[in-house]
Amino acid sequence: MRATESPPRAGGPTGERPAERRSPGPARVALRHRLAERGIDRQLLLLAPAALFVLVLFVYPFGYGVGLSFQPAEGGPFGAYQEFFSDPYQRDTIWTTLKLSLPAALLNVAASVPIAYRMRGRFRGKRLLTTVLVVPITLGTVLTAQGLLNFLGPTGWFNRILLGVGLADEPVRLTNNYWGVFFSIVITGFPFAFLLVLSYLSGIDPSLERAAATLGAGWWQRFRRITLPLLAPGLATTFCLTFVLAFSVFPSAILVGDPAGTTRVISIAAYEAAYVRYDYPMAATIAVLMGLVELLVIAAVLGWRALLYTGSTAGGKG
Repeated sequence: MRATESPPRAGGPTGERPAERRSPGPARVALRHRLAERGIDRQLLLLAPAALFVLVLFVYPFGYGVGLSFQPAEGGPFGAYQEFFSDPYQRDTIWTTLKLSLPAALLNVAASVPIAYRMRGRFRGKRLLTTVLVVPITLGTVLTAQGLLNFLGPTGWFNRILLGVGLADEPVRLTNNYWGVFFSIVITGFPFAFLLVLSYLSGIDPSLERAAATLGAGWWQRFRRITLPLLAPGLATTFCLTFVLAFSVFPSAILVGDPAGTTRVISIAAYEAAYVRYDYPMAATIAVLMGLVELLVIAAVLGWRALLYTGSTAGGKG
């Protein structure tokens, strides 16, 4: 008698159920759990396009520039660096740029704090005032420089008013020198500092100040002991960003400054090395030095922040 064959199991000719075929093995499950504990999962693949973008447009050019700075025509690997520091006309551009960028960044941050502190709440005209304060972002450095020349130049409105009312016998020179570049950096950098400080202040829980007020703390005590310590990380970050923006000044130093004298900043030295003398190793050297100076200033500011504030940098919410 012929034995009856058992019917095939659901799931195909192999006899495996669909769930059984798709379930990973114990080793894969354990590996997936270990990676998840370290914050590694499939969602990290979404970072691949951004990582490739950063690698191609930032990391590779930076590495190429660093390598190029060690390939001068003469003097060995460090010949370009020795040439830069041995020439006072080149070396002094670092100090000239710092004299412009550090005070401008400090002034932008200091001016942003009281304005942003007042604008935390709701009041009539807040949106209009915010728009007016951030308008310089849309103008650009060239249009800002042109406005400064028309307003503060020797024949500008400001000097004509001073001469008209008898406050000055000759035009006050506020352009084509240090002050012209300084005003331009402040005008173009203030909107960024203001928006950053406003966002940090908005992240501080207002109930903290209200609780201090119920305990009898005045306005200055609340600001100095509650708001300012919580705002310190944001102020440090804002200063670093505005400093980097000011340190790379180029159009303003030419349009409203003295590019061959008192406002010959380090970016002008890099431009002249690359596109006037076609000395690309020297231009790369100057660019590397710009980055090193910026990193030193940022490290000093962040170190000061760590000494001043040891709490969370999340903004003070909660």
